[in-house]
Amino acid sequence: MSEAVLPAAGRRTREASALRRRSRRVRGLRRLLPALVGLIFLVLAGYLLRAVFAAPRARPVEAGASIQLVNPRFVGQDRKGRPFTLTARTATRDPKDYDRVLLDQPVLVLRRDPAEPIQVSSKTGDYNESRHLLKLTGDVRLNGGDVSFLTGASTFDTALGELVGDGAIQGVGSLGEINAKSYGVYDKGDRLVFGGGVSTRLEPRSEP
Repeated sequence: MSEAVLPAAGRRTREASALRRRSRRVRGLRRLLPALVGLIFLVLAGYLLRAVFAAPRARPVEAGASIQLVNPRFVGQDRKGRPFTLTARTATRDPKDYDRVLLDQPVLVLRRDPAEPIQVSSKTGDYNESRHLLKLTGDVRLNGGDVSFLTGASTFDTALGELVGDGAIQGVGSLGEINAKSYGVYDKGDRLVFGGGVSTRLEPRSEP
C-alpha cells in the first residue's frame, strides 16, 4: 500500500513544481512585455526626435513681411457698372497698411468704347482699397481716341470712375494743343474738363 502511494505523491510533487515554474514564467512575461512595449516606444520617439532635429529648418515668415505679385491684373467696375482694368509690373502690399498696394509701372484702362479705350500709364502707383483711390505719379500719360496728354500726377476714383489731376498738363486733342494746370476725365472719357490757366492752339482740320 505504501509503495503505491509514494509514486503518486511524487507525481503530484513534480506537477506542483512544474506548475510553480510555469506561474513564475507567466509572471516574468507579464513584467517583461510592458517593459518591451515601453522600450519600443522610447526607440520610436528617439527616431522621431532625430528626424525632426536633423531635417533642415524652413525659414520662418517674418511678421509683417510684404506680399508682392508679379504682373498682376485687377478688373473692376465703378458704382455705375462701368468696367476698368489695372495692370502693373509688380504690386506690393504695404506691411504697415493692409489697404495700401504699391504699384510699379501701372497701366489703367478705362473702357469708354471697347474699340477706343483710354489708357493711363505712370512710373508708380499707390492704391488704397478702403478709400477706392488710385494715385498715379511720375510721367503720367493719357492716351485714347483723339487725345494724348502728359502730366505729373493723377488720381483715379474706382468707385466714381473719375480721373482727375492737379498738376500741369499738356497734350493734344482733336482741336489742337492744350495746356492747363488741372484736368478731369469723367464719364469714362466722354467728358474732359480743363482748368487753371487753360491755353490752346487750335489746328483746323483740312477739308478732304
